[in-house]
Amino acid sequence: MLLVGAMLAPGKRTVTSCLRIIGLSQERRFVNYHRVLSRARWSGRAASRLLFGLLVRRFVPEGPIVLGVDDTIERRRGKHIQAKGIYRDPVRSSHSHFVKASGLRWVSLMLLTPIPWAARPWALPFLTCLAPSERYAQKQRKQHKPLLAWARQMIWQAQRWLPNRELVVVGDSAFSALEWLSALVRRNITVVTRLRLDAALYDPAPGRRPGTNGRPRKKGKRRPTLRQVLERKATRWQRLLVPGWYGEGNRVIEVCSRTAVWYHTGLPPVPIRWVLIRDPAQRFEPQALLGTELTQSPLTIVSWFVRRWQVEVTFQEVRKNLGVETQRQWSDWAITRTTPCLLALFSLVTLLADRLVRRGTLPVPKEAWYNKPRPAFADALAAVRQHYWAYMGFRVSPRKDHIVKLPKALRQSLVYALCRAA
Repeated sequence: MLLVGAMLAPGKRTVTSCLRIIGLSQERRFVNYHRVLSRARWSGRAASRLLFGLLVRRFVPEGPIVLGVDDTIERRRGKHIQAKGIYRDPVRSSHSHFVKASGLRWVSLMLLTPIPWAARPWALPFLTCLAPSERYAQKQRKQHKPLLAWARQMIWQAQRWLPNRELVVVGDSAFSALEWLSALVRRNITVVTRLRLDAALYDPAPGRRPGTNGRPRKKGKRRPTLRQVLERKATRWQRLLVPGWYGEGNRVIEVCSRTAVWYHTGLPPVPIRWVLIRDPAQRFEPQALLGTELTQSPLTIVSWFVRRWQVEVTFQEVRKNLGVETQRQWSDWAITRTTPCLLALFSLVTLLADRLVRRGTLPVPKEAWYNKPRPAFADALAAVRQHYWAYMGFRVSPRKDHIVKLPKALRQSLVYALCRAA
């Protein structure tokens, strides 16, 4: 009931708002609904496993499963918010301007998959964890677990849920760390992320002669950096047509790709396939990607990485349409449960909208002045809301001479929604 209320409620996603929108504004035992988040015993990890299974069976029944991992800051203040910290605001900051934000850091693992009726990939969250600040760990006298450790643990959990499927993890430059990459490669998990243009690349270590003493070599001869490859006139470039380039359609790019060993002193070496990208029209700066699966083609690596942008879109959608950062829980349990539930609600709405599409009852989004070529998440949410309004008692008589009367509970819910629609 709280999940349905969170889908229907406008504005803040508080427990009282969810109760009012489903017609329970006069519920005397309203405290029991608050205890669902703050006291009730239920496993968020078990719920994530069920949701992950539903998403995979519906959208990725076969082939590699592409996962996106990223963190986001939930801006929260107050002395009761114990796990909060001060972080760099990725939305308001730039290369030349640094903005701090006080709040909670969440690490989210999402399924990056094309949605057939949306004609584009979506990022569907199914597992979200709170990464407490270092100051909070010091107060609790615990060892601080960094962001990469949380992400690694979450990816391993997803692999244990589906041990027979191939996993591909896509991340931004924050996840381009040798120790982190090596830990995932040892589990046969493919990683695609950005690569610095000045990264130290080497040939594979030469074969060890029999009877040789000492430690085996980890690398071979040093190779030119990617920046030197980019500036070299003799570099051979290959033109590729990448479909779905950041939601803009097809884009022609030029790539140069090789295999190498990425190594830094004191860290494990990682064999990679690097892909150097440049735009013939010079609309974006040259960049480099890496893939830990050496047999993959450059086009596949670029296509996987382009899906990562949908993670940022999902973070924006849940703030705009599902009320993330509007909840007001103070209990530690409620804090660690509410935001993952709201993020998972994005995936639940997608599954419900997909069911309406298969039934043929999802309305095609149309405007007065143009027809939308493909529905957005807001259209899917509106269709699901319309379905639930009809289920709650909104019926229209086929005869024009009939007077339509709304049930009292539905009328109060509509008045509540309209008063807070702005």
